[in-house]
Amino acid sequence: MKHLVLKILFLFSLFGTLNSLNATPWPQNRPTNVFIFKIDDTIDPRMNRRVDLALNQAKRDSADLIIIEMDTYGGAVNDADDIRTRLLNLDRPVYVFIDKDAASAGALISIACDSIYMAPGASIGAATVVTGEGKAAPDKYQSYMRSVMRTTAEARGRDPRIAEAMVDQNIQIDSISQEGKVITFTTSEAIKYGFCEAQEKDIEGILTRVGIKDYKIQRFELSSSEKIISIFLNPFVSGILVMIILGGLYFELQSPGVGFPLLAAVIALVLYFVPYYLNGLAANWEMVIFFIGLALLAVEIFVIPGFGVAGFAGITLIVSSLILVMLDNDLFDFSYVSGEDITRATASILGAMVSAIVMASILGAKAKKIASFSKLSLEDTQDRKQGYTANFKNKSMVGVKGKVYSRLRPSGKIMIDGELYDAYSRGEFIDKNDEVVVIGESGNSLQVKNID
Repeated sequence: MKHLVLKILFLFSLFGTLNSLNATPWPQNRPTNVFIFKIDDTIDPRMNRRVDLALNQAKRDSADLIIIEMDTYGGAVNDADDIRTRLLNLDRPVYVFIDKDAASAGALISIACDSIYMAPGASIGAATVVTGEGKAAPDKYQSYMRSVMRTTAEARGRDPRIAEAMVDQNIQIDSISQEGKVITFTTSEAIKYGFCEAQEKDIEGILTRVGIKDYKIQRFELSSSEKIISIFLNPFVSGILVMIILGGLYFELQSPGVGFPLLAAVIALVLYFVPYYLNGLAANWEMVIFFIGLALLAVEIFVIPGFGVAGFAGITLIVSSLILVMLDNDLFDFSYVSGEDITRATASILGAMVSAIVMASILGAKAKKIASFSKLSLEDTQDRKQGYTANFKNKSMVGVKGKVYSRLRPSGKIMIDGELYDAYSRGEFIDKNDEVVVIGESGNSLQVKNID
């Protein structure tokens, strides 16, 4: 009797196993909705945001299966960890197809997927944390990465010891890792040691292997607005925006009330900060630094004339903010920012500053003579009774002395014989009530210098 019961239980168990093998998670009455997106660049805040957008769209579109096309040498650990967490918590299967490389942070993201497939010649591993200069990071970072790799492998039923050995060169596993080298698997090795389900040449091969015959593929594409945002992340475009910001502020300070330069500067400032903020590069404190610098510069110009500590500090903070926004630093920690990125950002901002200075020097004294510019000016009526004059006297004004009526920065107004004239210096600032002498004439403006 006992043997009969055991046989019956065995048959029921076998029947259940066969049923589970024949069962499929894919829809039977409609095409399987397959959603595909790429991770084909450095893992950074921009890629982090792109993955978030892709996964959210996959949910909205009720994707049955998500496939990631992977080809990356890695990137920032914190961004890779964000992506890994999203994948582990996702309520639908995620496969990764490594068509070339899944190194470092790319390996972590791949292991977080439900299934891994690799193309011939692909590789996965080498997850040691490195600095921006390519050197191994301190052990506290390696320890964290080992822990994340281990827990991720455990969550997906893969060997956690091997996952750790992809980070730590001191971990030795017989017949797998060599002393002093971290693990990097080829396609065949990854299959052998359980870090790849199979070798496939393309997505279609993967779908066939898992039994999906009727399917509909949807590929993730950035929306028009996201594409526009990505344009403004280009260092060259950022440099142009910085030039407009600085140039606009300069012209507005030289001709208060004109309005257009200030409007252009504000628009450029928004277009500069917003894309970096949305992509996680611009932190709140970096933008606060910019406005503190702007406030210090305003104090220097309007409250304590001259060029001292406030002005220098203001310019330093403004420039620092514009550079920091372009770099994925962690509160001045540049460990994972490459020297190339720092050089590119610094060159972009400094180049924009030089261009703004050159533009201001060339156009500063001529701005009011430009017809299209003057049409945008908002000026009060200048009555002769108030000391204004529209035209010079017939004789030359060169050599005539006067007094500064409104501070020259380097343009402003001077008073000569009770009448006001537009004037500009040779580039230096001249304080109110200082005595000046006319050294040249240009249209309705006088060029002056300080009387020593």
